[in-house]
Formats: sequence, structure tokens, C-alpha cells
Amino acid sequence: MKPRDYDLSAFWMPFTANRQFKAAPRILVSAKDMHYIAEDGRRILDGTAGMWCVNAGHCRPRIVEAIKKAAETMDYGPIFQMGHPGPFKVAERLRTMLPGDLDYSFFTNSGSESVDTALKIALAYHRARGEGHRRWLIGRERGYHGVGFGGTSVGGMAPNRKAFASLLSYVDHLPHTHNLEHNSFSRGQPEWGAHLADELESRIIALHDASNIAAVIVEPVAGSTGVLPPPKGYLERVRAICDKHGILLIFDEVINGFGRLGASFACERLGIVPDMVTMAKGITNATVPMGAVAVRRHIHEAVMNAAPENSIELFHGYTYSGHPLAAAAALATLDLYAEEKLFERARQMEQYFEDAVHSLREAPHVVDIRNFGMMAGIELETMPGKPGARGYQALVRAFERGILVRVTGDIIALSPPLIAEKSHVDELTGTLGEVLRGLD
Repeated sequence: MKPRDYDLSAFWMPFTANRQFKAAPRILVSAKDMHYIAEDGRRILDGTAGMWCVNAGHCRPRIVEAIKKAAETMDYGPIFQMGHPGPFKVAERLRTMLPGDLDYSFFTNSGSESVDTALKIALAYHRARGEGHRRWLIGRERGYHGVGFGGTSVGGMAPNRKAFASLLSYVDHLPHTHNLEHNSFSRGQPEWGAHLADELESRIIALHDASNIAAVIVEPVAGSTGVLPPPKGYLERVRAICDKHGILLIFDEVINGFGRLGASFACERLGIVPDMVTMAKGITNATVPMGAVAVRRHIHEAVMNAAPENSIELFHGYTYSGHPLAAAAALATLDLYAEEKLFERARQMEQYFEDAVHSLREAPHVVDIRNFGMMAGIELETMPGKPGARGYQALVRAFERGILVRVTGDIIALSPPLIAEKSHVDELTGTLGEVLRGLD
């Protein structure tokens, strides 16, 4: 291993135990297809698609060439009162991929920005309709919606919230659906838990009144909290309650989208059309930051028609919205997904992946395994008085053995690139089984 020609101290790393990491760094220096290369030269099998995002595998030439060509043609183009072809083309492609009349896309640079954008659009929509008093935003316990003030507020993961005081006002949360007594070791959508959707009507609407509620936001499959698939009938019930009371339903598909569940989006797989869909990550195969919010026709029309002629309809946007390099990466990525039929491939692979993951059921410390599509969560028994310690030990030992996994507390999350072969799944779960058998 070559000596590092850089210092580790100046970079304040996100979502990282910085002191622990810098005492024993895990540095990746290159990537190709299913593997990273660590600084010591070892190949590391990517069991997480980077961070749920490299769905087509690493450094795919088609995407790399598209980014290079875009950089040589136009490095940046303003998108306020101007335009360039890229984002118009991406928006048209997304229109063909999304169900129902989710026909209009607003571009951002990340999932966090997509969520904050969707929440602002929800408020703007109700105001445009003369119902500006609809200000309450409803999230869900254990939900993750990024790190903006809006996303953190509607999110429900306590460590992400506790340092930042009260955040936004007018926010409430549905209960999460995870229950080891009733739905442990479920395969796909659990049978138990649909009734938890009724909390939206019986508690939240009863408390705040529907006339004051703007939107409900949920991840169809909660990802960052440790892979929580929706109980059968749960999301259908949430959709029906929102329809009944004129409340917008937002699906956060930053993780779920672009093939992770064997379809373009979870809403397609589940047959439910939300009012908005947030996306990012897989839209460019993570090569260039990009996100988007897709909205239904009635939302777009309400905001457009409420503004005076020749005026800006929505006072919101980002300097890098629809960036030329991001748009080029997105178009190449969507082409690659289609030509290699990666969404269909994921659907065909999910049973093999499910069986492989559930083969770890009898490994030491495992208290639950759950999966949906090409996502799985393996929950470990917590060490007394040391929450997260066993999960972190699993992360480190897995890396030492040549596989990359993610952990959230004491839950191991798996989400390999959609190009994974059965041999990759076997290596991933086989090595992970060795890791689990060696944990304290």
C-alpha cells in the first residue's frame, strides 16, 4: 500500500464516527462493476450499491462517456429563465416510466432537496387552491427523508433529530410498522400491520382536523432505518384516507426507485399512484448528483393557473437544477437500465436473493430478516448497554473479509447492484454468514 499523500483530519465526514474511522480508515480508491478496490489493493464486493444508488454497477462506460461529452460541450447552463435540452429530455423519459398522471418533474440535486421541494410544493398547491391553512405535514416514525429541515422534521429516526431542537412546526408522525412479535422473518410484504394506517384518521386527523393537513410522506419500503417493507394493504389504506380528506400523498422513492423493487418505482410495483414521488440516487447511477420530484397533473395545473400571467409560478429552485452533466448521466443511465433490462433482471433475481438472505436465519445473534425486491435487512440482537456496537463490528469485519455492507444501529442492510449474478449473492451472504458466526 502506497503512503497516503493527504491528511484525514480536515474532512468532517458525514454520518460517520469520525474519531473511530480516522484511527482505522477504510479507504476506497477505485470501482468497477460489482467491486470497489481498497487502498491496500483488495477487491471489495459491493453489497450495498454504494449507498442504495449504483444500481447499474460501477464506472459503466456508457455513462462515463456521456458525462465526458457533456463536460466538453457545455459545463454549465443557467436554468432560471433559460434552458438547455438535458432536463427537458430527462423529464420526458420519467413521464414514460411513472404510473398514472405523474407527468411533471422538478429537478433537484439530492434526495434531501427532493423531499424539501415536495413539501414546499404541497404547501404551494393548497395555497393556490385557497386552502393555505393546510400546513400540517405528516411523516412516520423510523422514516428517513434526508437531512434538510423539512426532511428531518417529517423523518422519524431519533438520532437524526435530537441535536436540532424542534425543527419545523406543524409536523406529526404515523407509527412505524415494525413488530418482531407479529412480522419477524417476513418474506416480502408482511401479513400483519395494515391496521396501523388507520392511525392517520383515528388519531392524527382527529387531532389536527383534515382541513389543516397538507400532505403525508412515507417511504413505500423504509430503507435507511433497516428495510421495513409495507404490510399488505397498508399503503392502499393510507392512499384511501388521503383521498377521502383531500390530503396529498408523497412517496419518497429515493431508495426504492429505479429497479430496486423490480420495477421502475415502488408505486408501479404496488399499483398505487401517489400525488408526488421524490427520487434521486439511481437516476444517474450516482455518477453525478441529481434528484427530482414528479407531480400529478392536478398539482401542476393548480400552481400554474393560480399565478398571474407572465409571472413565476413557483418561487423555488437550485443553481444546479437539471445540471448538464447530471442530465447527460441520467439519460445514459436510463438507456442502460432499459437496454440491459435491469429492472426485469432484479425481479427475476429477487427470489434467489431472498432465499440466500434468509439462509442466515440461524446465525448467531440474528433476531429478524426481512426483504423486498433487491433489499434486505438483517437485525441483530443488541449488546446489553451497547446499542449499535454489534452492528458496527459486523461492518468492520465484513470489510476486512472483502464485502461492503451498510449498518444502521444493529441492523445490516443489503442492496447489491442490479447487475449482481447468483455467484455474487452467494459470496455476499456466505461471507456475511462467516462474519455473523464470529461476532461477540
